[in-house]
Amino acid sequence: MNVSADLRQLPSVDRVLNAPAIQALLPFYGHRLVVTAIRRTLGRVREEMRAGGELPAPEAVVARTIALLRDELAPTLRPVINATGVIIHTNLGRAPLSAAARAAMDAVARGYSNLEYDLPAGRRGHRTVHAERLLCELTGAEAALVVNNNAGAVLLALTVLARGRGVLISRSQLVEIGGGFRIPEVMAQSGARLIEVGTTNRTHRRDYERALAEEPDVALILRAHSSNFRIVGFTAEVGLPELVELGRAHGIPVMDDLGSGALLDTAAFGLAHEPMIQESVAAGAAVVCFSGDKLLGGPQAGIIVGRAEFVEPMKRHPLARALRADKLCLAGLQATLMHYLRDEATTHIPVWRMIAAPVEELARRARRWRRALARAGIRAEVVDGRSTVGGGSLPEETLPTRLLALPLPDPDRVAAALRRHDPPVVARIEADRLVLDPRTVLPEEERDLLRALVEVIAG
Repeated sequence: MNVSADLRQLPSVDRVLNAPAIQALLPFYGHRLVVTAIRRTLGRVREEMRAGGELPAPEAVVARTIALLRDELAPTLRPVINATGVIIHTNLGRAPLSAAARAAMDAVARGYSNLEYDLPAGRRGHRTVHAERLLCELTGAEAALVVNNNAGAVLLALTVLARGRGVLISRSQLVEIGGGFRIPEVMAQSGARLIEVGTTNRTHRRDYERALAEEPDVALILRAHSSNFRIVGFTAEVGLPELVELGRAHGIPVMDDLGSGALLDTAAFGLAHEPMIQESVAAGAAVVCFSGDKLLGGPQAGIIVGRAEFVEPMKRHPLARALRADKLCLAGLQATLMHYLRDEATTHIPVWRMIAAPVEELARRARRWRRALARAGIRAEVVDGRSTVGGGSLPEETLPTRLLALPLPDPDRVAAALRRHDPPVVARIEADRLVLDPRTVLPEEERDLLRALVEVIAG
């Protein structure tokens, strides 16, 4: 075989570039990227041929160039259809946003905004005012501050309130959440001194009192909500009201790290009661920290509410600038908070709409999916199942649902193919069946979901 002669038969860069299918890509990728992809494709083909490969047809070179462009230049962050039944799915972006939140973010993204401009006064303003009034109205707090996530909120609060001083916390609350976020390590980063009280399963008021009597410089009592695990059995814990009472007796503020950020009572939807922000403020916590993108159902944010004497210094601390929220976050958060003020959270915020979805409605959707697949010759069943809240909230708590179950010879292969689909579909496998939970599939995603199932399974 004369490799040199075969190499000379490869199409030139210009010939590949002038192919109609390549010309159609120029408006999307631009001339420079397309030419680079052609050269890279031809370079790979030459290497393969020198290793013993055959001369490909020009059409094959064009197809490989198109595949290279699409594979290597496609966005790495893509919309995904979540059919897992995990409502606040940390790996899938946590809380989907309401239409109003998306519209608010789009509006401020289109042009300029008064992010740090006082329109009535005509001079520089402060981004800290955005969403503060709404947060105070909803929680009963005197002041509020929004940063980029709850880990940042906790770090900022500890830095401002307790740097170089002691912080009391029960051993049962030295938690680690997803991504390796550990309370002791955040406390160390803040410069605060960790003072453990009690034991892993039982902590009493006397444990705090003993530490207050023995430790010379305590700045803060911290309660960290164990949002992603539960200790059961022979247990004891000091409630927030009692901690506040103890703190007042010694002139020490109490900080409450709630994490999940519930403004509605989860017990009203058949779940265990998740501590609510309003409850912590009413109990007298000086500072309460929580997430914006978990049970609150808004964009990623860390929110601090509490008494003005403690929150206001945080706004002026240099770390607040490093952790500050951007205009998109603040716009989406404001719109999300307005849903609560209008008493429409369960109808407009996707997380709460999913939590509140009646089983009958989920069953109707699952049956509709089954009928659509039957028309394509695909057999499926509607079976009982359980959805979970996720996002480190309400551990072991589930909601009844109806699942679309597909008995397939190789469900793992189909699940993998669905993840490669456009748009990707993430499902789960139970009892050797591929199952999809309508609770976490948005209504506007149903057509794409069914198309993906038909193309992957029937194809």
